[in-house]
Amino acid sequence: MAASASSTILFSSKSSRDSISWKTQLASTSAFGISGVSLRRRSSSHRQFVVFSMDAKPTVLVAEKLGEAGLNLLKEFANVDCSYNLSPEELCTKISLCDALIVRSGTKVSREIFESSGGRLKVVGRAGVGIDNVDLAAATEHGCLVVNAPTANTVAAAEHGIALLTAMARNIAQADASVKAGKWLRNKYVGVSLVGKTLAVMGFGKVGSEVARRAKGLGMHVIAHDPYAPADRARAIGVELVSFDEALASADFISLHMPLTPATKKILNDETFAKMKKGVRIVNVARGGVIDEEALVRALDAGIVAQAALDVFTVEPPPKDSKLIQHENVTATPHLGASTMEAQEGVAIEVAEAVVGALKGELSATAVNAPMVPAEVLSELKPYVVLAEKLGRLAVQLVAGGSGVKSVKVTYGSARAPDDLDTRLLRAMITKGLIEPISSVFINLVNADFTAKQRGLRIAEERILLDGSPESPVEFIQVQIANVESKFASAISDSGEIRVEGRVKDGVPHLTKVGSFEVDVSLEGSIILCSQVDQPGMIGKVGSVLGEENVNVSFMSVGRIAPRKQAVMAIGVDEQPSKESLKRIGEIPAIQEFVYLKL
Repeated sequence: MAASASSTILFSSKSSRDSISWKTQLASTSAFGISGVSLRRRSSSHRQFVVFSMDAKPTVLVAEKLGEAGLNLLKEFANVDCSYNLSPEELCTKISLCDALIVRSGTKVSREIFESSGGRLKVVGRAGVGIDNVDLAAATEHGCLVVNAPTANTVAAAEHGIALLTAMARNIAQADASVKAGKWLRNKYVGVSLVGKTLAVMGFGKVGSEVARRAKGLGMHVIAHDPYAPADRARAIGVELVSFDEALASADFISLHMPLTPATKKILNDETFAKMKKGVRIVNVARGGVIDEEALVRALDAGIVAQAALDVFTVEPPPKDSKLIQHENVTATPHLGASTMEAQEGVAIEVAEAVVGALKGELSATAVNAPMVPAEVLSELKPYVVLAEKLGRLAVQLVAGGSGVKSVKVTYGSARAPDDLDTRLLRAMITKGLIEPISSVFINLVNADFTAKQRGLRIAEERILLDGSPESPVEFIQVQIANVESKFASAISDSGEIRVEGRVKDGVPHLTKVGSFEVDVSLEGSIILCSQVDQPGMIGKVGSVLGEENVNVSFMSVGRIAPRKQAVMAIGVDEQPSKESLKRIGEIPAIQEFVYLKL
């Protein structure tokens, strides 16, 4: 099945004559809850368009210096405000006028900033990898996507790690300072060779693996510790994954490349230094907080750690009288890991593209507080993402007023093995569809799970393994709401739940089941469901009522138990019928009940 784009994900137009202007807050899609307009043109190809007025440009606040190439990308899409060195109070004041914020490592994006934004801030872009300066919990609660630039500075950081490793081993910084002071101390600065030494790479992600590749080229024996790294990826470059304690005990050199999290904060401390080989040498181009700096000074003084080469510190810049910085066996640089001309431009472009994409409503492969899905999987899942949200939106509108939705079951039918189908993104979008129509809460991909938990909504997932080709990630998605009454009785399944089911056909989401009735209607525009006695002329009668009011019918499908028995008619309409037209439909003798559902 072809996984083509849907209008709520991508923006497209085949010809200028189909253009139309519409004023919205932002040009975006339902994926992030920002309003957009979807128009369906009648044609054999069922082309879809999202159109918007370019005079409603979003505003992006760039709070730290960004490469010119990135700024140019931003300016093509948004109004860009470059305001550097803002105080926290100034940032809180400005942020209510901004749709996006871009920072590096020097700006703290705190809960107060999200609260001050008044809900307008939709995306924070971190120009770099680490996001410990952004309050992710607050961002998620406020529905703000956080994206970073994890790849552009990978090589630069790895190169700097290797530069510090070799400079430390040969006392380059100390010898340079000595010569410039008029001294010639060749015997004092005798170094150690790297060939044959064991390097423990702590954190085997993008930077860690690149450091490992380069260290192997220097003739070092490389081991690594990372509880999340696949062993086959490590073996592919000749690296053995070992336990944390084994890495500490075996290493002649240790290079740190883990993020700063509660689990890694001060992971190198008095206790862990005591487990290391005497005379170990440590490089840190990750985050300063992963080392207990006072404990490192003690380990240096005791000779447990022979040398340390540090690019990052707990407080940046560190105090001028820092014992660590002043220690003769410490080589220090001022957070230069990503500071190459090429990396700076690359990071600027990467974060600008991520921010612009997020403001357009595109799903981001670099999001750090939303379901993390690789870019190639995002492309494949796009039409299923639309299907998931619309099934949730349709199902909850079938619930009778006063019924509290607390228990939802989602079933995925797929020919793929469970490990090959990541449903987190689909679940988040079903949650968005379920909650948004019945609340005033802003729901998006970021805060969907958080909001569901906050509202006591329990979503259970089930996967049915189907026979056949696994070419399509999902054959069908079924949403069931239990323990509620329905405003459309025919939507109740034999087991007593509201049930809707859908599939993607030729890249377009379709509703294929309501209750126990098989239907087939494209999930575009809005839908009228009619429960009726199956008899000739029903399609014509309903169509005539809608036609008299100039309401265009896009699709019509009838599902029945048996000829002349109970049936459900599903009608797709491009415009909302008037209350009078809906009343006339309900007065047709064979129609027992009907419901209008806005998608």
